[in-house]
Amino acid sequence: MILRDIEILNFKNIADTRLEFSAGVNCLLGRNGMGKSNLLEAIHFLCLARGMSSMPESAYIRHGEELLSIRGNFSMETGAEEQISCGIVRGKGKTLKRNGKSYERISQHIGNFPAVCVIPRDSELVSGSGEERRKLMDMVISQADPAYLSQLIRYNRSLESRNRMLRAGVRDNLLYESVEQQMAEAATVIHQLRQKWVEEIAPELTRYYSQIATTGETATLSYRSILNESDMADIFARTRGKDVALGYTSQGVHRDDLGTGLDGRSMRRLGSQGQIKTFTFALRLAIYDYLRQQGGVTPLLLLDDIFDKLDAGRVRCIMDLVSRDENRGFGQIFITDTNREHLDDILHSIGGEKKLIEVNDGVFTELSS
Repeated sequence: MILRDIEILNFKNIADTRLEFSAGVNCLLGRNGMGKSNLLEAIHFLCLARGMSSMPESAYIRHGEELLSIRGNFSMETGAEEQISCGIVRGKGKTLKRNGKSYERISQHIGNFPAVCVIPRDSELVSGSGEERRKLMDMVISQADPAYLSQLIRYNRSLESRNRMLRAGVRDNLLYESVEQQMAEAATVIHQLRQKWVEEIAPELTRYYSQIATTGETATLSYRSILNESDMADIFARTRGKDVALGYTSQGVHRDDLGTGLDGRSMRRLGSQGQIKTFTFALRLAIYDYLRQQGGVTPLLLLDDIFDKLDAGRVRCIMDLVSRDENRGFGQIFITDTNREHLDDILHSIGGEKKLIEVNDGVFTELSS
């Protein structure tokens, strides 16, 4: 899949621009705060109907404006040409269209235009709460399997209903069982697909970490879930009294987590900044492979400020992996950095199509590479 061009209006600090991209590597050069990451986030919106952060969608609208719009034209592996457009109006919400036609449900868009992004705050995938890692699982598996997203929506709606009953102090077991049956059925599917996903990407994570780090260390990923050991219906029956006292559902797949390790130690507790960044980068590349294999569409790869906290040797290994001709399974790539020397080194070392764009306060200028 290739993003051929994009038009952006009033997205964060980008007032009005139209850009054409290389089918290979696109490097974005500029000081911090100039709009490099904003462009990647606009691309992310087109692919996943959401930004890379958890801020309210109206906050993406440029200060002083009432709406934003993003439109992109894609070339697919099948030869089809696709246009995606996204708009947000302050106080009225979001619209998403494919080839001029609105989706009945935005969830129908997920997985058709896959993208994998590597961003500075990825360290939270290791050092942050379990919620960060669950969000990652949900976003990735939803792109590969529409059934997962539908079951996740079903589970979360039932969870919300059960929590309302718990807060209200409901004591009727029949009412609980009617909601819990829906939750248990959805949880079984969610657990199975999460477990399968971890089993598939864990070996690839280990391989990529080894290739990037070249230190002989072994990175590992594991799936932690109460359903590894127990049935959801049994869990509800056992914990219902406790949950009534607490006022919320204390156990379930909404508490699942990922274990991150390095040579048998906890990456979260003992990993250095460089090790954590290498781990999360390897994880993102493993996710990229997974999405490409599952969906049959080559995702976009968005690399935001990848040089920070990595030594030159690891950066070279990363770029060898993702950009050399013999490894061009990674398709179209977007890279941001503040240092032109870094980007020139990348562009000089690769073959194929490439483009260098300077970013200055939301204005984009193509440079000679």
